Amino acid sequence: MTISAIDNKRRALGKGLDSLLPRVQPTPAPAAETEGGKPREIPIDQIDRNPFQTRGHMDEGQLAELAASITANGVVQPILVRPQATGRFQLIAGERRWRASQMAGKTSIPAILRQVSDEQAMEITIVENLQRADLNPMEQARAYERLSREFHMTQEQMAVRTGKDRASVANFLRLLRLPEAVQSRVESGELSFGHARTLLAFEHPEEIEKAAKRVSQLSLSVRQTEAYVQGLLHPERAEKKAPKPPQAVDPNVREVEIRLQRALGLKVHIEDHSGRGKVIIEYSRLEDFDALLEQLAGA
Repeated sequence: MTISAIDNKRRALGKGLDSLLPRVQPTPAPAAETEGGKPREIPIDQIDRNPFQTRGHMDEGQLAELAASITANGVVQPILVRPQATGRFQLIAGERRWRASQMAGKTSIPAILRQVSDEQAMEITIVENLQRADLNPMEQARAYERLSREFHMTQEQMAVRTGKDRASVANFLRLLRLPEAVQSRVESGELSFGHARTLLAFEHPEEIEKAAKRVSQLSLSVRQTEAYVQGLLHPERAEKKAPKPPQAVDPNVREVEIRLQRALGLKVHIEDHSGRGKVIIEYSRLEDFDALLEQLAGA
């Protein structure tokens, strides 16, 4: 993707904001720093981390690989920053490249300057991460919650901004109902988004924690977790579906079964209930049936 294409994409991203929220007037910056929107080298130590960053964890191994690539080839795609009134810069997008450049010992990094509001900066950050699938379910849930709390966005507005459907946004937000211990399991990947949604069927936090611990211990799949949760919520249904335990066979009845099987050469099963019941004789071929008739009829 060319720099021009990236520039057009970022401009298009910001345009959709004005139709939904009042535009916040940005702090003016020197014209020389924003002229033409072209990349320029900015000292790394003059860039501050994005306060709207929704990603809490980055794989150190992947960062090291990116740092090695930057050492060999430089930063291929510029980061996106916005100037601050203090003369420093605030990172909007490209934290992995910024951190990897620090690991690579770089003193400056190519960056594109943009005058954007807090809403736009947060929007760009969240959209970039969601599109790269870099956020775990809890990070996504907290990102949506922050959009709602700090910028008063509705679920519909958040769905439009991130390209998700409203139901998905609602489901992510529901994850924040999980107890902290269970949220940690989801964040670490021990439990998936599907597991978490299923556990929300419980009303009380202690029930969710207990079930989550059991699901983790048994390494249950999402489908197995659904069956497990429904069994706890509706034990009467589980009892109806459960197979009846086999009844002990009376030794005398078993002895008669064996004698008949030997005499007929076929499998015999006797169901006896206090002197009442039935005798079941199984056959697999028509010849066996004919032979059985002859024996029973005495022909």
